[in-house]
Amino acid sequence: MSKSIIVGRDEAVAEGAQHAPSVVRWALASLALSMLLSSLGISIANVALPTLAQAFNASFQQVQWIILAYLLAITILIVSVGRLGDIMGHRRVLLAGIALFTVASVLCGVASSLWMLIVARAVQGLGAAILMALTMAFVGETVAKERTGSAMGLLGTMSAIGTALGPSLGGVLITGYGWRAIFLVMVPLGILNFLLACRYLPVPRQRAKVDRNGFDGLGTLFLGLTLGAYALAMTVRRGHFDRFNTALLLVSVLSGGLFLLVEARSASPLIRLAVFRDAALSASLAMNLLVSTVMMATLVVGPFYLSRALGLDAALVGLVMSIGPIVSALSGVLAGRIVDHMGAPRIIIIGLIQMAVGAFALSVIPATFGVAGYIAAIAILTPAYQLFQAANNTVVMLDVTPDQRGVISGMLSLSRNLGLITGASVLGAVFALASTATEISTARPEAVATGMRITFTVAAVLIVVALGIAVASRALASRPSLSQGT
Repeated sequence: MSKSIIVGRDEAVAEGAQHAPSVVRWALASLALSMLLSSLGISIANVALPTLAQAFNASFQQVQWIILAYLLAITILIVSVGRLGDIMGHRRVLLAGIALFTVASVLCGVASSLWMLIVARAVQGLGAAILMALTMAFVGETVAKERTGSAMGLLGTMSAIGTALGPSLGGVLITGYGWRAIFLVMVPLGILNFLLACRYLPVPRQRAKVDRNGFDGLGTLFLGLTLGAYALAMTVRRGHFDRFNTALLLVSVLSGGLFLLVEARSASPLIRLAVFRDAALSASLAMNLLVSTVMMATLVVGPFYLSRALGLDAALVGLVMSIGPIVSALSGVLAGRIVDHMGAPRIIIIGLIQMAVGAFALSVIPATFGVAGYIAAIAILTPAYQLFQAANNTVVMLDVTPDQRGVISGMLSLSRNLGLITGASVLGAVFALASTATEISTARPEAVATGMRITFTVAAVLIVVALGIAVASRALASRPSLSQGT
């Protein structure tokens, strides 16, 4: 990392290390619960879409905005709320985010119309953006440097648990209590999280204000327009590009250019453009985007392959699809400990190599060994993803100064979200094209198998590209400077 980011690291580490072990454990419990709630908010609503379509007498295109509103709010605002935390204080903004998420969950649960529910979900997404951005930012203020990897692994585990738990918990709640219960169940969890955060999250010591002259409203507007237009272009029309999608992409490019101009001239920019001169940070963001793109392909392509090519019924498809998140949840904490023991840069490369093997295995093994081959490939890919995530998050957040933790954490989460959106659209389109079917749900099994093979061959290539970035970044970091050579 560059010196501008590293300055103040030792002070931050000392601040995190001074807390008693019991206080640190409870503080980590609060951060873990924040990560669980934000991921649960995504996954628990997916299973309710058919019920909600019936309850509100709405089409699928209308009820899918219950999901899109949440995801768009996170994507558009996650960097901005991270920067807001840097300006106003991470603890204060995180507490506000927990409260906002909890109140929005109540509003979702009592919504009397579809559009009220969609608006409430957008507000809940804002709360989730704060939770995602500032949870990782708080790790540096909570744990000692040598435990950063373990803390990141714990957060990865909780994210995976939220993803795995959502569909099954949502199904049980809808069956027993109706769709409102899937939102109201998050209210007591939010209240517990707020109480834990109030009691145990460290109160920062008074520091001289650094670059806190004001919030970059114009930059926030253009960044939000850039990300919102891109996200919509990748998600509306169910991935079929037409003039509307193309227009959205043009809006994204133009507003992105305006954002860069504004940031270059701002006295207190939302994102300091100089951070992109830091090769290690830029490499981490690029790798995060590529890896997330590939992981999203397993969620988009997997169900169609299991049902159409392998002939599994819906129950078995759900069971097999749950294996990935379960393995991810079980391996997250261990991955963090491995990072602490072996060092994050080395684990990034090891994780990417294993991910490339897993992606290639998904393209080849299931065709020969069926469901067993699919599960074996997922069992290779998913723990490798946790290794990469724990190591990459540690590399990025370990050396960030307190006044930049929120925005850098937000950028890290943003790169992941953009990867998920891109994976769903681009690799989903690759799968459809490779299957040579106008409607994938009725494609022949042989065509779906071909689509699976080609899609994950492309996915393996993307991971190899990420591996090349990791190797180049590490080589650049280890190269002696001119001053050292003389």
